[in-house]
This record gives sequence, C-alpha cells and structure tokens, in this order.
Amino acid sequence: MGRYRVLIKRSATKELEVLPTKKLRQRVVARIRALAENPRARGCEKLSGSRDRFRVRQGALRIVYSVSDAELLVVVVKIGHRRDVYR
Repeated sequence: MGRYRVLIKRSATKELEVLPTKKLRQRVVARIRALAENPRARGCEKLSGSRDRFRVRQGALRIVYSVSDAELLVVVVKIGHRRDVYR
C-alpha cells in the first residue's frame, strides 16, 4: 500500500485554527498526518449513507474525511466537536 496524499479543505482548516489550545491543535494535526500512512487504521469508522467517508476520534473531536484509493488521496472534510460535526 502506498502513501496517501492528505488535503485539508479550507473550511476544515478554519475549524482547526479555532480550536482552543495549541496542544489540541497539535494532536489533531498528528492524527491527520497519520491518515497518510493508513486512512483506515484501527479506530476509524465508516459513516453511514456515504461510500467513501470515514471519521476518526481525537478526544471529544471528530475528524471527518473521504478516501480515494484510485488516486491515493485523503481529503479532510470537517473537524469539530462530536455534538456538532455531523450536522
């Protein structure tokens, strides 16, 4: 399996920037970087109603992303608190 490219949508970048602490932002960025190695690592779950969307937990936050195996591409779609991210 090759290494995936990771792209972050502009809206997800803004959601990342407004996280309350630098330490939390660093943890989320580390989790996103890990998606390049294995986008379907242990702990990720496929979202119902979508063919290629997954989510991974980072504390109370969720990182929602889509995977394209043909292009070896991971696109981070949304980052947010678990109560708000699926709306």
